[in-house]
Amino acid sequence: MANRLTRITTRTGDAGTTGLADGSRVGKDAPRIAALGEVDELNSLLGVILCEDMPDEARELIVGIQHDLFDLGGELAVPGASFLKATQLARIEAAVERYNRELSPLREFILPGGTRAAALAHLARTVCRRAERAVVSLGSSETVSDAARKYLNRLSDLLFVLGRWLNKAAGGGDALWQKGRNA
Repeated sequence: MANRLTRITTRTGDAGTTGLADGSRVGKDAPRIAALGEVDELNSLLGVILCEDMPDEARELIVGIQHDLFDLGGELAVPGASFLKATQLARIEAAVERYNRELSPLREFILPGGTRAAALAHLARTVCRRAERAVVSLGSSETVSDAARKYLNRLSDLLFVLGRWLNKAAGGGDALWQKGRNA
């Protein structure tokens, strides 16, 4: 990336288009750019979560996810590309199983909350679902890899489990939904 980002303000997007990594230009409101933006927002939110206190193993996991999301962003920036590997999806699936194994079974829906880190993990889950919807929407008109859709789907599961796990790691528990509480 030697001199790739030496000039940040280029003015090339002033007319409402942006460049993809393959050199083509598309509207800033194109489905590909929307999907790319959602993945970028998710990655940024994970950066915010990393500002919180948490066990080192969760921190390492999140940093790894950030790298995966950059791979996914690269894939979205190059139409027809496929950068995500089966090993990345397998790592997310293994993490879901590993962290969920330490949690008690859910018998009720839970409310996002508890520690700040856990609440942010739940927020990241909702942003991940939005990114997934954007990638699925893009896939209805352009080629999107199966790995991209699967990765985001599994990642939202992991972020749900991670939110619960972060609360447990901090000595707390889930905030359970109470049907009809305010009826």
